[in-house]
Amino acid sequence: MNNEQHKGEHLKEVAGYFLKLGLIGFGGPAVHIAMMEKELVEKRKWLSAEHYLDLIGATNLIPGPNSTEMTMHCGHVRAGWKGLIVAGSCFIIPAVIITSVLAWAYATYGQLPAVEPFLYGIQPVVIAIILSAVINLAKKAVKSVMLGIAGIIALVLCLSGVNEIAVLFGMGFAGVFYHLLKNRERGVHSLLVAVPVSNAKLFWIFLKVGSILYGSGYVLFAFLDSELVSTGILSRSQLIDAIAVGQITPGPVFSAATFVGWQINGWQGALVATAGIFLPSFVFVALLNPLIPKLRKSAVMSAFLDTVNVAAVALILVVCFDMGKTAITDWRTILITVSGFITVFFFRNVNAAFVIMGGALLGYLLSLI
Repeated sequence: MNNEQHKGEHLKEVAGYFLKLGLIGFGGPAVHIAMMEKELVEKRKWLSAEHYLDLIGATNLIPGPNSTEMTMHCGHVRAGWKGLIVAGSCFIIPAVIITSVLAWAYATYGQLPAVEPFLYGIQPVVIAIILSAVINLAKKAVKSVMLGIAGIIALVLCLSGVNEIAVLFGMGFAGVFYHLLKNRERGVHSLLVAVPVSNAKLFWIFLKVGSILYGSGYVLFAFLDSELVSTGILSRSQLIDAIAVGQITPGPVFSAATFVGWQINGWQGALVATAGIFLPSFVFVALLNPLIPKLRKSAVMSAFLDTVNVAAVALILVVCFDMGKTAITDWRTILITVSGFITVFFFRNVNAAFVIMGGALLGYLLSLI
């Protein structure tokens, strides 16, 4: 097989995996990152655990949807810049299609279909997947006692409500300070839209949001509330339903933009809103990805990345904790979570897709009791 055929095969692998992830990736960024770690690091060996951790840490420091940006990073590692585009696109497209169907139904009938029965078993099992990934990533991230302490501090700060970006940057700079201090003596250097809006303006609104937004779907809600609800473009109930759709569908939570765009300007609005909110991520990742190996070669920046990485693992654990408070509510969901964790952690060859489908089936059966 020549080099071009080899690259083509890699690109097909990238497209196939991320299309599947876009179809089965329920639970938000933390579970997407956990599923990629299990499949691409442990099973397929596309990249090392250390490199994957560096990508997580770096991705948390830039705006945009973290798991979507991680798909682009992994695609780039496997198949170059074409892999970056294909991975991000294949991950986004299923969510956009599903959300578009729901947006059409909502615009036509004025309500969302009931999905709670399907999520009863899915939510606990994705928590199990995240916990398994946190353990695996923590083994690689905690390289020293000081990094372990940094991770605990980051966990406490995040649980206390301190802004996650402040924690990441703060821990990173603390790691640099500790590195310089430690090495100084050694001589080491260092529905009805009230106000009409054009598609061009809609694209600009979502481009701006995609360029500056850090955090979860709740932060997205705050931004869109300011940009759309307070200006009379969208009703708050429509926005709440849009965020709900982003949470309950597989793939990126930012697909809520597709739903919002549809309510404002139909399918054209959905298209420009989707393009606007995801475009910055492609640009950010394309610029950042080649820099990460170079940063790792610097002792100072390596100290920064190491500390950011343990803080990022702590953030994932906090997300898992928050999800658990709402998803694990009775003996049934406890049983699903424990069963999922045992399956994922001790039977590593089991595909996460089967674990999620098994959780959904078990949840449905237990809900009948």
